[in-house]
Amino acid sequence: MIQRTPARIEAHLSDHEQRSWQQLLSGAVTSPKELLRRLELPEEPWLAGAEQGHRLFQIRVPEPFLDRMEKGNPADPLLRQVLPLADEAGHAPGFVSDPLEESGAIATTGLIRKYRSRALLMVTGQCAINCRYCFRRHFPYDEQRLSPHDRQRVIDTLGASPEINEVIFSGGDPLAVNDRLLSQWASAISGIPHIRRLRLHTRLPVVIPQRVCDELLKWLSTTPLQVVIVLHINHPAEIDGPTRRALGYLRAAGATLLNQSVILRGVNDRTAVLEELSETLFDAGVLPYYLHAFDPVTGAHHFDVSDDEARNLVRELLARLPGFLVPKLVREEPGKESKTPINLFP
Repeated sequence: MIQRTPARIEAHLSDHEQRSWQQLLSGAVTSPKELLRRLELPEEPWLAGAEQGHRLFQIRVPEPFLDRMEKGNPADPLLRQVLPLADEAGHAPGFVSDPLEESGAIATTGLIRKYRSRALLMVTGQCAINCRYCFRRHFPYDEQRLSPHDRQRVIDTLGASPEINEVIFSGGDPLAVNDRLLSQWASAISGIPHIRRLRLHTRLPVVIPQRVCDELLKWLSTTPLQVVIVLHINHPAEIDGPTRRALGYLRAAGATLLNQSVILRGVNDRTAVLEELSETLFDAGVLPYYLHAFDPVTGAHHFDVSDDEARNLVRELLARLPGFLVPKLVREEPGKESKTPINLFP
């Protein structure tokens, strides 16, 4: 059994909401008009485009994340990640619905095998926030919904695959489901002798810090598996006081915290922003891990940043930051056995 600091048993909700994470999740803003109203933005010229994009991929923004946005600023980097635009209805060459070709990597319902030693479990199709650049915005989640029979098949498949030593909870966002189910999954997986690590890819501790509750901390701190939590933070303004506290609780429960970002036009495509992001992450106990080149998903071409621009940004980061704070610039390519590093000095 891995020894970890026991979970905290005390309230840690922020002052302005004494609500559970489930309440905050269900109460997310899901209307373009309401989002504009809350941020004091005029309906003209934003509403028509927002409604057009919303029809293609529904809006979802939880209040704790919304409260970090600057009112009256349509260029706010957090707002840009969630505000639908008319651009989403356009088409660009090379942008497709399944840019990573994940549909061909499904081993059994809910289980994706892209890499030899890791398997990705689609715990849920639900997210706390619908990011406009999401590479899975067209993913057929309904087809991968896990029944009790499917869950046992997943465990059987993992047990029969001795080359797998790590399972990744993904989705959607795995922390959008309840801790009872997550604990059951972790318990079943920990009973497979060749699996050593459990990784969770999640945005929930950032967009709803209250998700880091005592039930979550209890099962994380007691699983015999090594736990790695990979967060998805693109801009330093996403990290506020409640988020820092939530991340501290996760570390105290024994989790290793990493961050992966996506380089996004109008959000973090400046060296100063990426530098501040790395410093802010490390101050919060999170190690920068990956900076992803943009996945060419249909409806999100307006976020694209060229490889040459990305290389320049990371070369400048190398001159400004210690090496351990510079994320690896990578691209995920269909059929490859790992992420592909982008050569900084071609």
